[in-house]
Amino acid sequence: MKAIKKVRISTDAFSPRQKTNFLPSWLNKHVLLILTLAILSFQSSEAQRAKYVFYFIGDGMGVNQVNGAETYLAALDGRIGTTPLLFPSFPYVGLITTQSADHGITDSAAAGTALAGGKKTYNGAIGLMEDRKTPIISIAQKAKEHGAAVGVTTNVTVDHATPAVFYAHAENRNMYYEIGKQLAPSGFDFFAGSDFMSPTGENEPEGTPDLYQQTTEAGYTIVRGYDEYLAKCNKADKMVLFQPKADSEEYVQNIPYKVEQQPGNLSLQQITRAAIDFLSKKQKQKKGFFVMIEGGMIDKACHANDAASYIHELIDMDSCVRIAYDFYLKHPKETLIVITADHETGGLSLGRGGYQLNLDKLRGQKISVGRFSRDLKRTLKAINPNEFTWEYARNLLRKNFGIWDVIEPKASDIESIRAAYDKLAAALVSGDSKLSNEINDFTYAAAHTCDRASGIGWQSGSHSNGYVGVYAIGAGADQFTGRFDNTQIPLRIMKAAGWDK
Repeated sequence: MKAIKKVRISTDAFSPRQKTNFLPSWLNKHVLLILTLAILSFQSSEAQRAKYVFYFIGDGMGVNQVNGAETYLAALDGRIGTTPLLFPSFPYVGLITTQSADHGITDSAAAGTALAGGKKTYNGAIGLMEDRKTPIISIAQKAKEHGAAVGVTTNVTVDHATPAVFYAHAENRNMYYEIGKQLAPSGFDFFAGSDFMSPTGENEPEGTPDLYQQTTEAGYTIVRGYDEYLAKCNKADKMVLFQPKADSEEYVQNIPYKVEQQPGNLSLQQITRAAIDFLSKKQKQKKGFFVMIEGGMIDKACHANDAASYIHELIDMDSCVRIAYDFYLKHPKETLIVITADHETGGLSLGRGGYQLNLDKLRGQKISVGRFSRDLKRTLKAINPNEFTWEYARNLLRKNFGIWDVIEPKASDIESIRAAYDKLAAALVSGDSKLSNEINDFTYAAAHTCDRASGIGWQSGSHSNGYVGVYAIGAGADQFTGRFDNTQIPLRIMKAAGWDK
């Protein structure tokens, strides 16, 4: 508990006559007590007000995802148990329910709307009530109204569901161009993500500027990569940080997964550092800042049932929380950090029957499932079909997934992989139009082998109704305990920051 500054109320300002006749002595004491408590309460609430708010959303990050990452780290050390990450160790922890207004299992749009605006809505909605017309005002918009600098960041596209609900309103989350058009008019100070999903509109009149031009004309400086951010941030009034152009041309939907990142790729840690740097400068003319930071690729990895990739993404998001925590240590009385998730993805289980859990077997994976499929397709187009031998395929799996290296596959695993390889090799030789399907089947045979070896289980490739956690530290963090609904999180953050007025 924080120490409360003692306040001494003096009556020296009153004359002797006033002291004697102002109130009866017993009532005078009560008035002084009430005034003292009121002042103490006011000072206490002021001391607790959050001036700097960090709102982390791990897309798809259920409680089992968090537990799995901590268990993996312990397994790397040869231990049974967990190695604690930072944010699950925060002093205030709660459990969150996630259902949408019209489904027992939410999608990211409805869940994001609840996390941003404190209202339930239908699956697919971006910042709209169930009537599909009434806009829901987000916490980011409230922060801006109260004079705070505002940032919205992610490692997927800036017009994806979770970032979109903080600045846009749309009937359907797939209206990427219509959502992207609302980015610049929001007037927020800082955005970051992989790119725009759809920079041009299909039904726009000829000559309509694309979203890059619209955003630039609205006063934003668009930069690509962290080095360009550093070169231009001091002269920019408002900024959008995207990944390098070459990476967007390779794959626009997200920055590269942590497990496969190379020098020059934009990272979520760089996005976090840039957001803090830029908003810290802006808040000098404003009243603090609010920033939402999404770890959007935890969800993508879990949709793909890609255990190793999700674990690396979650650990990476924790490292971003650590960057915010370093800021908190410098401003502990004025900073609030809240971490949560929009829903659980994949129905992840830590165990497949029996009592064996060997998550260290995932350490041999060096690439995401999606990237492996894309790279394999490119490779097969470049080589002679006869070069794609069984030994060639085995070497690919050894190098990228650790199979026949970290993982010694069982006979049933080898049978599954070999069957998928035979179909792929045949399709390659015949020029079968189903080549992409066969590549995916071969990839997933490898991924399933990793799951079986490690003890990971998946219920589906979609969302579940599993609990997600909320973790908090700082000014007002004591509100985030117990079990409550996701709609309460933004309301409690706004209360902590004084943006609920």
